[in-house]
Amino acid sequence: MIYQKRKVLKSKLYFEGITMTGKDAGKILEKIRSQRPLIHNITNYVVMNYTANALLACGASPVMAHAYNEVQEMTAIANALVINIGTLENDWIHSMIMAAGAANKKGIPVILDPVGAGATTLRTRAAIKILQTGNVSVIRGNASEIMALADTNAQTKGVDALHSANDAIDIAKMIANTYSLVVAITGPTDIVTNGKEIIKVHNGNKLMSYVTGTGCTATALVAAFCAVDNDYMKATASALVFFGVAGEMASKKALAPGSFMITLLDELYSVTPLELEQYAKVE
Repeated sequence: MIYQKRKVLKSKLYFEGITMTGKDAGKILEKIRSQRPLIHNITNYVVMNYTANALLACGASPVMAHAYNEVQEMTAIANALVINIGTLENDWIHSMIMAAGAANKKGIPVILDPVGAGATTLRTRAAIKILQTGNVSVIRGNASEIMALADTNAQTKGVDALHSANDAIDIAKMIANTYSLVVAITGPTDIVTNGKEIIKVHNGNKLMSYVTGTGCTATALVAAFCAVDNDYMKATASALVFFGVAGEMASKKALAPGSFMITLLDELYSVTPLELEQYAKVE
């Protein structure tokens, strides 16, 4: 069994007016559990079931719909939209752009996960097209995926990053400023930026990298947090704190990736706002 020592602390950060604590993350989690926001996911086949369960566990309500002739109606009743290009098809690109338009019309957040951007031309072009046309609120990806959105010739190994989060900070800031959005680079340390300020989240456990779809799950949780709090930078960082703390707790009980995957869902259900306040690790 893998154990990770957890320090009990109340972390706080200050960056040019940005103030965030684990208590803030806990307050947003309370909102999710009381409001039960509906999160519309146009996501990939690999993670549909797991991300739906993760959203349910945290207190949100998921719907997975990608048919072009219903996505606008579905988005119209949702509180946030997730666009995830993991198992991309041409028809899905059309659906994603239509859904983003409906989300923009309603004024709800659009969360883009550019899975595998940089691996193929189709993925990279689709992600950039959605970014340029969809009025995206938050992008969540690994370092290589974020770098690929800036046409830096960055490549991914399948859906895995070949670069570190620190490699992508400047590009993430540039993308955030260009499109007026929040960028989250996830990895051993998660980095969130709005183009000016940076928040670093140090929560998590290495077993999370041995379960497929944890990045996609993080994106879905970001959508849930943004659905109930319109400070998207703070909401995004709070979602990553929540996910990381749940991962740390699950690692204390799970023997290996298979049991960890299920235990992580249990912890997403069980983590309390007080625990987020106690165990948040923000720089």
